[in-house]
Amino acid sequence: MAHCLRMLMASNLCCSSSSSPAPSHKRRSFGTVNCTMIPMPPLNPKDPFLSKLASVAASSPDTLFNRPKDSDKPPFLDIFDSPTLMATPAQVERSVSYNEHRPRRPPPDLPSLLLHGRIVYIGMPLVPAVTELVVAELMYLQWMDPKEPIYLYINSTGTTRDDGETVGMETEGFAIYDAMMQLKNEIHTVAVGAAIGHACLLLSAGTKGNRFMMPHAKAMIQQPRVPSSGLMPSSDVLIRAKEVIINRDTLVKLLAKHTGNSEETVANVMRRPFYMDSTRAKEFGVIDKILWRGQEKIMADAAPPEDWDKNAGIRALDAV
Repeated sequence: MAHCLRMLMASNLCCSSSSSPAPSHKRRSFGTVNCTMIPMPPLNPKDPFLSKLASVAASSPDTLFNRPKDSDKPPFLDIFDSPTLMATPAQVERSVSYNEHRPRRPPPDLPSLLLHGRIVYIGMPLVPAVTELVVAELMYLQWMDPKEPIYLYINSTGTTRDDGETVGMETEGFAIYDAMMQLKNEIHTVAVGAAIGHACLLLSAGTKGNRFMMPHAKAMIQQPRVPSSGLMPSSDVLIRAKEVIINRDTLVKLLAKHTGNSEETVANVMRRPFYMDSTRAKEFGVIDKILWRGQEKIMADAAPPEDWDKNAGIRALDAV
């Protein structure tokens, strides 16, 4: 293709030079020079511009040589139907990846991005779809690294809505709890917004010393609710009521285990909805620490207990 383009351009120049009124020896010299010394770059067959240029030169070479002198277009671009020099700004913006170090593809969904940081976020009531996702994420993070901690952020009303209507079975909360207990990793729980009912159980079930709560978050424990019975026979209603009582007793035992309170204390406060702010939740044993901005600096500036004893004139005796 390059040879054909070179020959076509050279022959055209030779013909145009022969028609000039110059002397014959100059015509031959001029024609010979143009036919043998035209600089031609190597032609890449995959280059669409050069391929188009070669096809035009082969079909109508006059298009390339008989060009207007005062053309506003760059050379040879007018042979294309719609020449484009660069992409529009919108096309450039759409082509930019969300991370220049990753392949250019659409960004993943938000739970996947959080999962990359070993964060599991519960932001809905505990319905089967939420339970399936949370348990799968916990198992996946343990498979990825059984030693690194898992961060469980909780903002959920448990198996009920905020108005008290039941939206999920109590087994949904127990399923996530059992999955947490089976993991080898430490689980750092953080309450953001609300942790109600079974969500409060999940908050207290984190690794001791790593159960946190935001300053304005709320925790609440309450008795399980009986689902809507509808047109259920009376015998079936009684069976459901017994199952709810069993779930209540199980919830009381687990909360007593993780909060350090007796079962009687937990059962008494659960007779009615028991709301706790961050300070009260810490006193009740649901959490260990309250997260608020600047506490790391204040704790770092605080004197250790030995200095307090020394300043108070207390001297510790060695154990006998």
